[in-house]
Amino acid sequence: MVQIIKDVQNALGTFVTVTVIHPDRSEGISAVRAAFDEVYRIHHLMNVHEQNSEVGTLNREGYCDGVSDDTRDVIQRARSFSDRFEGAFDITVLPLLKLWEENVSQDKIPTDAEISERLELVSYRNILIENKKISFRKRGMGITLAGVAKGYAVDKAIEALSRSRIKHALVNAGGDIRTIGGKGENIPWRIGIRDPRKKNRIISTVELYDQAIATSGTYRRSFSDILNPKVGRPAQGVLSSTVIAKTAMDADMLATCIFIEAERSVELLGGLGGVKAFVIGNDGSFQN
Repeated sequence: MVQIIKDVQNALGTFVTVTVIHPDRSEGISAVRAAFDEVYRIHHLMNVHEQNSEVGTLNREGYCDGVSDDTRDVIQRARSFSDRFEGAFDITVLPLLKLWEENVSQDKIPTDAEISERLELVSYRNILIENKKISFRKRGMGITLAGVAKGYAVDKAIEALSRSRIKHALVNAGGDIRTIGGKGENIPWRIGIRDPRKKNRIISTVELYDQAIATSGTYRRSFSDILNPKVGRPAQGVLSSTVIAKTAMDADMLATCIFIEAERSVELLGGLGGVKAFVIGNDGSFQN
């Protein structure tokens, strides 16, 4: 008899849900535990709020020696992604993020001069990667992996489930979702896309089978998800963007890019096979 094993835990600054459908309950429980082991491992490597994480050390010291393959690969991938999409996605946005959070907490908006000063510290090109050492070219730089670590952790959890020979599963980290197979044989997972203007309204539903999905929008995440790293201000073109891709990490980064530069979405996605995007405009219109 098919068993549904589901667990929800707090990690990566959000709730993470792992759902497994498997005939053997004991094997399913072990697989779910292995998936969460990967989630927590990535959390402790890349959490910007942990002073002794690899990302925390890099931000504090301006360099980090002996970084893990995971952190190095994620930063390399993010840097390459930034290059491909001309800076629409940039993990070095942390100084700007802090500026906006500090000002908004005091009901203020940063001045043009403050934004210009912080923009001098924002450029993925100023990240140096030398084997196991990562460093910054400029003092005061910092990175946030908020737009990529959750997706990467979801992908690693999926890999752990696959190693456990799970054929049907879903991992959801705060809206960054990836699946193995469907909910059953020839039965896809159905995922709702929320209306940004009405919290409990589903504006559309998509079907996933061995795919990932992620959403960026003003109603979902912090400034790290919506700040345009080119101009230092929140993007305002659309209310949300949702991307379906092969991996959660790619879906996460692409959703951020499209949210920030929605008018270039067709151009940005050109040549990327197996990718679908959905955009909800400021007028509530739904486009794919």
